[in-house]
Amino acid sequence: MELKFAIFDMDGTLVDSLPYWRQLYLEYLASRGVTDPPASVMTQTAPLTSREAVAFFARTFGLSDTPEEGVAEINRLIEGHYRADVLMKQGAESVLKRLQAAGWKMCVASATAPQLIDLCLRRLGVRDYFEFVLSCVEVGAGKNHPDVYLEAARRLGGTPEQTVVFEDAVFAVRTAKQAGFQVAAVYGDPNTTQDQAELKAAAHWYLPQWEDEDFLRQLGV
Repeated sequence: MELKFAIFDMDGTLVDSLPYWRQLYLEYLASRGVTDPPASVMTQTAPLTSREAVAFFARTFGLSDTPEEGVAEINRLIEGHYRADVLMKQGAESVLKRLQAAGWKMCVASATAPQLIDLCLRRLGVRDYFEFVLSCVEVGAGKNHPDVYLEAARRLGGTPEQTVVFEDAVFAVRTAKQAGFQVAAVYGDPNTTQDQAELKAAAHWYLPQWEDEDFLRQLGV
């Protein structure tokens, strides 16, 4: 079956925003009086939406924030970075151009709030490559569930078998693959080095850098 659709994760895949997100939850917790939270606790937030993370922090640390209050504060903090600091991953835009020229239909599916996705992509000048952006917030489940990928494929007009999902997190790669998608695992950043062997094993393709000519030839672009 011909591949002609693509679903892109945003943070760590298209854009180099993971350092800001890592610091963000620490900043949020510090503003609520929680300093030096255990690393084992922080790693549990990886598959969660911001709303789920706030609820998790409230349970774990006895915070009084409602999910709405916590998400509003997190969005306020990260918005500044999306407005000014976050950059595209090297080579990502070149791949988008080649896929678009070959007639692929593309979208972004992310755990980040939809207005922040849109804001960042427009600032970087790449929003027009995508048919739409979709957030896990909108479908009501994080990427430990396939909902966001299935809904994205439905909106694109393709099936999972016709669609390549680009991700940088092991749990997300596994979710998409188990749902029947073709999956390309993208190297995230130096802090995810320990996950690379797992990514290679879990995905159909592993991309240590975006402009991988052998991979692009397989896609016909």
